[in-house]
Order: sequence, then structure tokens, then C-alpha cells
Amino acid sequence: MIPTVAVTRYVTPLREGGSLPGIVEGDDLGTYVCKFRGAGQGLRVLVAEVVVGEIARRIGLRTPQLVALDLDPDIARYEADEEVQDLLNRSPGLNLGIDFLPGAFGFDSHTSAGSEVAARVLWLDAFTANVDRSWRNPNLLVWHGDLWVIDHGAALYFHHAWGGGVTDPARFARQPWSPEDHVFAAHTAGLAAVEAEVVAILGEQVFAEILALVPDEWLEPVPGAETPDAVRAAYVRFLTARLETRQWLPEDPTGVAAS
Repeated sequence: MIPTVAVTRYVTPLREGGSLPGIVEGDDLGTYVCKFRGAGQGLRVLVAEVVVGEIARRIGLRTPQLVALDLDPDIARYEADEEVQDLLNRSPGLNLGIDFLPGAFGFDSHTSAGSEVAARVLWLDAFTANVDRSWRNPNLLVWHGDLWVIDHGAALYFHHAWGGGVTDPARFARQPWSPEDHVFAAHTAGLAAVEAEVVAILGEQVFAEILALVPDEWLEPVPGAETPDAVRAAYVRFLTARLETRQWLPEDPTGVAAS
């Protein structure tokens, strides 16, 4: 499992997003952006953050280290903001911590990114069906001159359809993904080279290793997958099925699929 760190202090809310993440300090003396289990998006968003973040790391992208933040709701007693108090009280147990990168700034149209890195980010988002990396909300940081990918909760949409039971992975495997609104849409020509490299890195065993990082208590039982290990296996099946197809890859500027 990802490392567990106890929260020692809630510092301040980050009000850019609707889920009201906050800056917290941990007993390891680290500072983290905390995404709370009690926020409206639910636990599956935390699962997506871990899974996609680790896939990004495996294929050579920079992304902040993740931890499980053990939160004692008694911390809420020291917060004057009632909205923050309510969120802390709804989030006992393990929450998601994202290493805080001090001094990082958001990627914008005036910031350059290497074409290989841009194509790699584009591949990651196509593979995981991430719909949240547009110029309106790039979810990219620049830190010490390097590009870092963050905020992957909008990816892996398929698990939101598991309320009635685990669905067919073949549907996700062939579901196309459009780069039209993506911050790196101009880099589709580089997808073939990235694809050739990452398919040799990823695979069923790698996906199983990644899912093993997710805490049991974030893996909600669903019909057909009633235990944490069964839910993990379902994620592995979906990711493996998509990796084994190419129907989801965007086309390059000449209209030829990037495969």
C-alpha cells in the first residue's frame, strides 16, 4: 500500500476545486495536498488518483508522491470554518495525500513543454480516458523547470458505472477518446513513438502491482466484486483490456490512427 502518514495539522483550504482539498501537515514533517474521502466525488476518485498517478510514474512522467493520510476528526475542533469542520468530520480514516510542491506554478500557454513529454501526457490521458486536462484546467505544474502531472480523479470513468455490478471491460477497451479539448492536442503525431515504448513497460502484472498500492478501505464492494482483492482484479482486467486494443488512440494530423 502507499505509505500511511498521520495528519497533525490542517493548514488551509484550497478553494480552486469543488471538492475543497486542503493543505495539511503530517507526522513525517511533510506537507501535503489532502483530497478528502468525505468530499462529494467519493472514494473512487481517490482510487483513480493513485492508479493513474502510478501509471504516469511508470511511463516516465513526473507526478508528486502519494500517501494515505490518516485523519483524526478531532482536528476539526480547531477549525473556525464550518465548511472545513464538516468535511473533516466526514473524513475519518485514510484520505489521499499529494506531496506539496512549494513554489510550483501552473502550466499555461506561455509555458513550453517538450514534444516528447507532451505526447506522453497525451497518451496517458487517452489510455485512462481522462477528460480533465484542457486549457481551462490543465492540471499541470511546472516545478524546478520540469513538467508535473496532477489531478487524475476524472479518469477511469468506467468505475462510476459499477453501482449495479462490474461491467464488461471490452466496452472500455474500445471506447474512443478525443484530444480535441486537450492542452496538448497538437502533439498527436508523437503518439506512435510513445505507444511503442509504453506498451513494453505496462501490462497485467504491472497493473496488479499498481492496484496493490490502493488501500483496502477505498475499494468499495460492488456486485460481482465483493472484496478489495476482487475489486482490484476488476481494475486490472479493464486496464489490461484497453492496453490490448488500439481503437481508443486518437488519429494523427494526417488522419491515420497513431498505432
